[in-house]
Amino acid sequence: MAGIRLIVGLGNPGPEHARTRHNAGFRFVDTLAERQGERFGLESKLFGETARVMVAGQSIWLLKPATYMNLSGKSVTAALRYWKIDPEEALLAHDELDLAPGTARLKFDGGHGGQNGLRDTIQLLGHGKFHRLRIGIGHPGHKDRVTSWVLGKPGKDDEILIGQAVDDAIEVLPLAVAGDFNEAMKRLHTNK
Repeated sequence: MAGIRLIVGLGNPGPEHARTRHNAGFRFVDTLAERQGERFGLESKLFGETARVMVAGQSIWLLKPATYMNLSGKSVTAALRYWKIDPEEALLAHDELDLAPGTARLKFDGGHGGQNGLRDTIQLLGHGKFHRLRIGIGHPGHKDRVTSWVLGKPGKDDEILIGQAVDDAIEVLPLAVAGDFNEAMKRLHTNK
């Protein structure tokens, strides 16, 4: 299986959304860039901010759509076209209600599970054949509370756990970039 050439962090732009649960995907790519001393720059033709990092000896594009979550697909598909990257070579990092904080899971293909950034991307691509990094944010317990939950900031303990999930995912990223997804999944999914 082809490795990863593009990592997209899903989230909402703007300081008022920084560090919200819904921005777990932004947090992942921000952490990656930060650790390599890279900065994101606005790329208006891609409707987002981009940076480049080295992972496992490969140069990887990072993308943060500036379109708001429910229109993420516009930025994702523009970047895939512009850089001539197949969807199978993309990893979309996003918040996941169905996983507890502190948990991160890799997955390939499938539906959107109610995640609007995935929903828009799948709609524009016509399929879901790309990699996902699901970063657990937990569930508020009732569907009526989901919107305020995802748009809210996690408490101190959950904040730490989400950070740990990001770290765990970054640790196995070289395997995924090299195309060894089975080993990356095995390590990520069994370390908790």
